[in-house]
Amino acid sequence: MNKPPLTILLAGPRGFCAGVDRAIRIVELALKKYGPPVYVRHEIVHNRYVVEGLEKQGAIFVEELEEIPENVPAVFSAHGVAKSVFAEAEERGMFYLDATCPLVTKVHVDAHRQERDGSETILIGHAGHPEVIGTMGQTTKRPMLLVENREQAEMLEVEDPDNLAFVTQTTLSVDDTAEIVRVLQRRFPNIQAPRKEDICYATTNRQAAVKALALDCDALIV
Repeated sequence: MNKPPLTILLAGPRGFCAGVDRAIRIVELALKKYGPPVYVRHEIVHNRYVVEGLEKQGAIFVEELEEIPENVPAVFSAHGVAKSVFAEAEERGMFYLDATCPLVTKVHVDAHRQERDGSETILIGHAGHPEVIGTMGQTTKRPMLLVENREQAEMLEVEDPDNLAFVTQTTLSVDDTAEIVRVLQRRFPNIQAPRKEDICYATTNRQAAVKALALDCDALIV
């Protein structure tokens, strides 16, 4: 029995976002200018083919600064890092390149502003994600409150319900995040939102593309 032809549809847009492309390019340029090895704190992108390709060129990926020897260039990944990482690098006199995505930096700036204004900051994101670790390390006066889902938002306890603000991870589900925000705004009507959307346009566009494509598919692989 002959099988019917298989039609494969590709979502658009797809592929790496501009922030990841920029970070990869920074590592490549560092290797070209300074020669190997170039140490990279955390994988520059969650893609083993890219990581293995950079390793072949002389990049060495590590988890912590203590694994980086003296007098070699280092790159901080697109996910961003905590303030303490920059402080440690400066204390050691390290030469480093910051490949943090500009849209992640925007979230960090918002967190700094909220702390300066005296607000308690809620971060909507996934525990343990490198971006979340970096963002939570931006405030020093009091820790951020991490909320991962709607249930946690319903149970969240805060110091002052009238002095709250929130930021979000840049790579979240748009729909799930909207649900969490609705819960927070219902429970804390005076909560301050970011001045601009934190979920990046690449994430939003790709999720919209998947939703549109799903209407025309029998199966969808991400």
